[in-house]
Amino acid sequence: MKIIILGAGRVGESVAESLVSEQNDITVIDQDPARLRLLEEKLDLRGVVGNGIQPSVLAEAGARDADMVIACAAADESNLVVCKVAHDVFNVPTTIARLRSPEFIEGDELLGKGGFAVDNVICPEESVMRYIHLLISYPEALQVVKFSQNRAALVVVRAAAGGAVVGHTIAEMRNRIPHVEMRIVALYRLDTEMEATPSTRILPGDEVFVLADVREIRMVLAAIHNIDKPVQRVMIAGGGKVGLRLARSLVGQCEVKLIESDHKRCEYLASQLPSNMLVLNGDAADEDLLEEENVGDMDMFLALTSDDEDNIMSAMLAKRLGANRVLSLINRRAYADMMQGSTIDIAISPSQTVIGELLAHLRRGDVAAVHSLRRGAAEALEGVARGDIKTSKLVGRRIDEIRLPQGARFGAIVRGDGRDSKVLMPHHDTVIEDGDHVIIFIPHKRLVREVEKLFQVGATFFG
Repeated sequence: MKIIILGAGRVGESVAESLVSEQNDITVIDQDPARLRLLEEKLDLRGVVGNGIQPSVLAEAGARDADMVIACAAADESNLVVCKVAHDVFNVPTTIARLRSPEFIEGDELLGKGGFAVDNVICPEESVMRYIHLLISYPEALQVVKFSQNRAALVVVRAAAGGAVVGHTIAEMRNRIPHVEMRIVALYRLDTEMEATPSTRILPGDEVFVLADVREIRMVLAAIHNIDKPVQRVMIAGGGKVGLRLARSLVGQCEVKLIESDHKRCEYLASQLPSNMLVLNGDAADEDLLEEENVGDMDMFLALTSDDEDNIMSAMLAKRLGANRVLSLINRRAYADMMQGSTIDIAISPSQTVIGELLAHLRRGDVAAVHSLRRGAAEALEGVARGDIKTSKLVGRRIDEIRLPQGARFGAIVRGDGRDSKVLMPHHDTVIEDGDHVIIFIPHKRLVREVEKLFQVGATFFG
């Protein structure tokens, strides 16, 4: 695909990096030539210097034959105008805008073709908030992603001694927890993928990727990790857009303390949050402050400032002082990779939380959802099987008749709609039906195109 990205900031760079790796033709527009030069040296893309809201700049970037424009500049108004110009002047088929303001809702008339012509909205702050909210709901997990209107979920969990299935082979799981239907789609040991065969033994410290019915997720986590106590006390470092959104979302759910270094911002936060939420003016990396505020009693410490180093230091300090679980927001991918598996329990890259939302719009075939895993290296893809045995590579075929790319594997099938839907763990003789939502784990992004082709319906298909 030919894609134009407006903005070479953190989000723009991460989007470009992800899409270039899939062999798309990428052009990035930014007003900072030095920033563009760095991107051109680092990635296989073209940079255009200028203001993207100007038609001449969009034309120079190749808007006349572009398939998509992704506007992720810092200002909402710039992103809205770029989408409008791209659609009205250049007839670009798909426009995506990064919008921070909650005033704009996807599907609203203001964003429609008669308005700003925005097809899809991404909001990294909102994506990060939802991501963290799931981790608060499931404190044992390293990552939780949901599929098929929240009917199925993939959880990433670190195996702990004492778990019902830990120390046992995958084949023995059914006997250990006979009442739970789940499928281990991947297992990583010391950051190396292990083949998840029936004879593979789950050891303490293994990173286990499991698909199951959403209603059985807690039982899955208990079997692999043991159940942690519910998160009731939370300390948030950083009262920016993410910190404020999260604090608001936790009203009535958790006892929250929020630390912010800027005095004026503290006053604003105090005016926006209920009086029982404590807003503290100070440095989250101040050991005396953390001890004074009993960080050791916290079920979860969340470092959510805009500074990677501050987040890493405050999270590591909170862990040393006794916080049960610590999470750090880390923008630089290299830092996030380094911190994963350290004293910091979970390192989140804001850009990676939003990449999945973008990828769903880029995938070919009838793709319903895409989630980025292992910091962008792997994916879980949900596609809808359409057609019949003559027109589809999936419908009417048994699982053992379908050739997946080497390494990719079936995770789950969601069959039916609404309350009547059911989550199936596919076996070799399971036959895929028209309308099934099929979830596939893809360990390497280079395999994505081959998996997408399975969900494309042809006029005729001869297997």
